[in-house]
Amino acid sequence: MHTEAAPMQNGHDTDAGRTRAGKVRLRTLSDIDARTAAYRRFQELVSAYHADLGGDPTTAEEAIVQRAVSLQVWCEDAEAVYASTGKLDIGQFTTATNAMRRLLADIGLDRRQRDVTPDLQTYMASKAKER
Repeated sequence: MHTEAAPMQNGHDTDAGRTRAGKVRLRTLSDIDARTAAYRRFQELVSAYHADLGGDPTTAEEAIVQRAVSLQVWCEDAEAVYASTGKLDIGQFTTATNAMRRLLADIGLDRRQRDVTPDLQTYMASKAKER
């Protein structure tokens, strides 16, 4: 899947984030076009990671999830480019992949179980059906 992700660069585009007064304007995800494939994929992955974390990540987990998802979307784009052109900057790709793995290790690579124990009425109803 080609995700329309921008190439990884060192630093930020210094002109794009400036106001008319010349002050630096910090951008957030709410500032970008939510219709792009990259944005939709980003949100899809964030939701999946939230579910894996039991549905209620801490602020710190949320920050790590967003960084890991950014790297994952970038890696997916790099893989699509490689599959179609055979070109891959292995240094950038390996660095991004290792950074993503370390971030995911920080929040745990395993799914966390949610309590799915049925309430008493549901349990009794299931036992009645078995008879």
